Amino acid sequence: MRIFIAGASGAIGSQLVPQLVARGHQVVGTTRSAAKTGVLRALGAEPVIVDALDPDSVADVVARAEPEVIVHQLTALSGPTDFRHMKRMAADTNRLRTEGTDHLLAAARAVGVGKFVAQSNSLWMERAGGPIADENGRIEPNPPPDAAEAVAALRHLEEAVTGIGWADGIALRYGGFYGPGTHISAEPDAVMVTQIRKRKIPVVGDGGGVWSMVHIADAASATVAAIERGKPGIYHVGDDEPAAVRDWLPELARVLGAKPPRRVPAWLVRLLVGKGPVNLMTQARGISSEKIKRDLGWVPRYPTWRTGFIEGLG
Repeated sequence: MRIFIAGASGAIGSQLVPQLVARGHQVVGTTRSAAKTGVLRALGAEPVIVDALDPDSVADVVARAEPEVIVHQLTALSGPTDFRHMKRMAADTNRLRTEGTDHLLAAARAVGVGKFVAQSNSLWMERAGGPIADENGRIEPNPPPDAAEAVAALRHLEEAVTGIGWADGIALRYGGFYGPGTHISAEPDAVMVTQIRKRKIPVVGDGGGVWSMVHIADAASATVAAIERGKPGIYHVGDDEPAAVRDWLPELARVLGAKPPRRVPAWLVRLLVGKGPVNLMTQARGISSEKIKRDLGWVPRYPTWRTGFIEGLG
């Protein structure tokens, strides 16, 4: 198939492009930076430069690409994790998940795209119903005020994509990424790793928030499965061991050779940086990925973060 990947130079795009090319697909990949076109070309994609927030620019590149499938992997989360300014940090990604999604969908409809696959995430599943959610779960309807815009953007993306009637619309709720090109990797400038080594990411409160993790290469292979065999709707993409922050964060620090994370009372973090980070650390729910494994035959290379942290960060 001819596949258009918006955000092809990001962490997951860099894994997704070569996997698709290896399976015989033709890939057109977007980037905002002319400096990254050579990287995309080396991965096997035809690079195009586009401003995803400019509807005319998006319409033009999609019309010229004439894809059968569009994959929306646009985010703006490459900078440092700054819990003190959570709303500001998420603002650009929120626009990409709202305006950017709408521009891509309009362009897709204009050229008759048959399938549209988009990146969502699992961190804001509704805070009710037990520690693990399946695809019947919804995005949290009453998030903390400092996370409300980000959660609304996720909801907009999922509803817009899965609600299209003229093509197969698929939203992928990924777990937390780790591995090459992500914030958790063996690269010397990996943002979260640097912060963990400086003990700047604590276990907040009881650390009972359950996170699902997924290696970036596994996230890409799940995306390939959705592109090739996915049906309209939502799929969860995480490993087989959702775990509380108080379990996986100290283990990651140990693997990195860092000191154990500090423990900080929830009330203090709430006072200093807001309710959103406290909610993520204490109330998040993990996800079950049985649907994508059962229906699409997806098998993660790293079924648990325990081995993934040891073997897959490089």
